[in-house]
Amino acid sequence: MPVFLTLGFGPNSSAVDDLGVRPGLVWTKGHQHIPAPPRAQPPGGLQTPRPGGTPIPRLLSEGYGWATFNYQDVEPDSGDGLPYGIRGHYLKDKNAQPAPDEWGAIAAWAWGMSRAEDYLETDPSVDPKQVAIFGVSRLGKAMMWAGAHDQRFALVIASCSGEGGASLSIRNYGETVADMNRAFAYQFAGNYQKYGSDVSKLPVDANLLVALIAPRPLLPQTGSLDLWSDPKGEFLAEVAAEPVYALFGQSGLGTDTWPPPGLPIVNTLGYFKHNGGHGVLPDDWQVFINYLNINLRAK
Repeated sequence: MPVFLTLGFGPNSSAVDDLGVRPGLVWTKGHQHIPAPPRAQPPGGLQTPRPGGTPIPRLLSEGYGWATFNYQDVEPDSGDGLPYGIRGHYLKDKNAQPAPDEWGAIAAWAWGMSRAEDYLETDPSVDPKQVAIFGVSRLGKAMMWAGAHDQRFALVIASCSGEGGASLSIRNYGETVADMNRAFAYQFAGNYQKYGSDVSKLPVDANLLVALIAPRPLLPQTGSLDLWSDPKGEFLAEVAAEPVYALFGQSGLGTDTWPPPGLPIVNTLGYFKHNGGHGVLPDDWQVFINYLNINLRAK
């Protein structure tokens, strides 16, 4: 079956009310990796989705498998987490900080997605050529990078990925390169620091990141009130990347008019903006499932 692979913000046991899922580990502020608190038996039985989370039974009923893992099992989400994550194993100089061209945490989380795909290719119940990936916010940025790097992923849904994800840096709107460098420098290569004061010097932008995912389906999802993630900047990046999808004979957005909230574009290159803020709303899942059915299941 096709599989919907998500990157989660917590241990797997927090994603579903199912006592059959191991508690998993969580990071403390002192960088101790400790077991997550135990969960009580839920009254609704097994595999009840957590409030606000992925509607797993609904995905299963549509014929999709579901898989997830905790992003911090790959790389801690903090500036001082380097010695504890995967990046520390690959430093050019094991006794120094990363060189300016070495990867940041977002690339590490994307690397983890590819290792999950390695596993899914060994599972006889999975169609490894129909694995869709999904993440929100900084994990939406990781989905864009994973989709660009690993062509095995058949479809990408990136929620509110913003700066460093699907939105154009050159607009310098909302969360900017300077903001990312100031608050989340560890998420990117050190060379990113060069462009905070003058984004016009950036040699690349999000439209090229979108283009690297072509000809595979891509759906950036955002919120009308999430100006920090620059919803219009995501749309304009896709408009700029549309010729690459056309080169492969795939349908782009088909318009350069920014659509209103609640009107999804579900072409190979899609776009959806809900009426609200940062993250995913419950009604967004119907759009995601429709997009999967049209662009993944049908193929």
